[in-house]
Amino acid sequence: MTLKLDKVNRGPHLSTLVASSISREIAQGRLKPGDQLPTEQALAQTFGVSRNVVREAIARLRSEGRIWSQQGRGAFVADVPNSTVLTIDNDTLLQVDAFQSLFELRGILEVQAAGIAAERRSIEDLEAMRSALAVMREAPYGSVNWLKADVEFHRTIAAATRNIYMVQFLLFVSERVRESILAAGNRQGSDDMASITLGEHDRILAAVEAGNAEAARAAMLQHLAGAAHRVGLPDDGGRALP
Repeated sequence: MTLKLDKVNRGPHLSTLVASSISREIAQGRLKPGDQLPTEQALAQTFGVSRNVVREAIARLRSEGRIWSQQGRGAFVADVPNSTVLTIDNDTLLQVDAFQSLFELRGILEVQAAGIAAERRSIEDLEAMRSALAVMREAPYGSVNWLKADVEFHRTIAAATRNIYMVQFLLFVSERVRESILAAGNRQGSDDMASITLGEHDRILAAVEAGNAEAARAAMLQHLAGAAHRVGLPDDGGRALP
């Protein structure tokens, strides 16, 4: 078994890069169903990362159904020719068309989620949204902490729908968007951009808190249009949004 694994670039998304590299080996047939992965120590040395990073990557691959693990034996490639596990390769999202399609999907889901959340949210949901916004206000615009808090805000919107599948899909899509932004290094910002973005989130929260589903959908649509522009997606008449 000859694998084509190289050291990964440094950054906050190392485990994603390691998982993507191993996924590529599986997709291209160099790792076949039933094959055992190299040990954590061997993978850490190959990629030039810590064993903790490797563990995170393995955990992600296991959650995606690509591998399975057995204590004392190691990790093995899963036999899933007809897998229903949803995966989006991080390398693919570096292509503008793919990233734009992901943003389009995000819009379809999140605009409707905002409206449903306005009708079903609880006091606890609203408190969670405010807490996420508080973290964003303290973090530098576009930083890892900012992006994590942003994802958390949108997760709480999804949770307020009381639809477990909405939460799963939105969290998955939001994480892929966040990872793509980090991988592309597209994190330039300013105080004005931070203020504009926070204002968009405030309007979403206000509409959800007021129980106004129409206003919540409109506020989310406006936010996603602004977000698409800020990450450099081309203006093509709204294809990236519903």
